[in-house]
Amino acid sequence: MKQLLMVLFTSTFFITQACTNGNAGNNKKNETTDTKKENISVKEEKSKVAAIHLTKNDFLEKVWDFETNSNKWIYRGDKPCIIDFYADWCGPCKIAGPILEELAVEYGDKIYVYKINTEKERELAGAFGIRSIPAFLYCPLEGEPKMAAGIGHSAEETKQMFKGIIDDFLLGNKK
Repeated sequence: MKQLLMVLFTSTFFITQACTNGNAGNNKKNETTDTKKENISVKEEKSKVAAIHLTKNDFLEKVWDFETNSNKWIYRGDKPCIIDFYADWCGPCKIAGPILEELAVEYGDKIYVYKINTEKERELAGAFGIRSIPAFLYCPLEGEPKMAAGIGHSAEETKQMFKGIIDDFLLGNKK
């Protein structure tokens, strides 16, 4: 696998170099304009909503104050959310994380994507009985949340799984 990645990387590098050298005669003004456009695109992308890391205090404020209302779910958010319970050492979490980041940008202001590091926020993980990760808590604006664990067999399957839950359960766009 590593060899295949190295071959792909090396090939891409040489193709990029060949294409760049062929354009060496272009004037400096076009390079500057292209660089400015690229910088603007990067700034626009960074300004888009991404996943938000939560501490226990953030969770109590933004999601559910289980210390005050332990017997009744009262969602505090103003739009639905996905909460990703993860750990830095977890392989499947490393697959789900970037997909959720991408979906946070894609869905923009329709949902929140929250992340909770179970190693740092053990009390939160314990409050939800997290025994295996990644685990996901899906919180619609109305009704009870749903908990699920695990990811699909591939990144694409995992992304489609998340999109289905977001569209159907969180946003209520059932077809």
